[in-house]
Amino acid sequence: QLSCLLKMVTLHGIPKDLDNYPKDLLLFLSPSDYAGTGSCRQFFSNVGKANEDVLPREAPQRQQLLLEALECLKVPGTQITGEEAETLGWLVCELGREHIRNSGGILLKPLSHCGSLLPEQGEAIRDILSRGNTTFG
Repeated sequence: QLSCLLKMVTLHGIPKDLDNYPKDLLLFLSPSDYAGTGSCRQFFSNVGKANEDVLPREAPQRQQLLLEALECLKVPGTQITGEEAETLGWLVCELGREHIRNSGGILLKPLSHCGSLLPEQGEAIRDILSRGNTTFG
C-alpha cells in the first residue's frame, strides 16, 4: 500500500511538502529523491522515526538505508556519536559489530529499543558491558 501511495504522491515529481506525509512512505524513497525538499540528514531523521516493521528484518532496503545514512552523516570509520545515533533512530538496530563496539556505551540505550539483535550485535554489547565503564556497569 505504501509503495502504491508513493507512486501516486510522486506522479508529478516529489512534492515540496513531503514531510507532511506518513514517515513510513520515506522507506520506499531514495535520499536523492528527497534532496529537493530537504537535507539528507532530515530525510534520515524522518526515516529513523518511521515504523521499522514495514520492512522485514532481512530486507536489503534496511542495509541500503543504513549505508546511505552513514554516508549522508559523513560517519568516519565505525564510531557513531550520540547525535548521529539520534538521527539514525531505529537504523541503529542495523549497525554491525564494529560500529557497536567502537561506539561504546553511546549505543546501548538506542539498541535496547531494537526488537531483536543478531548474535554478533549481542556479542558486541556484552563486550562493551564487560569493560565496566558504562552507566549500566
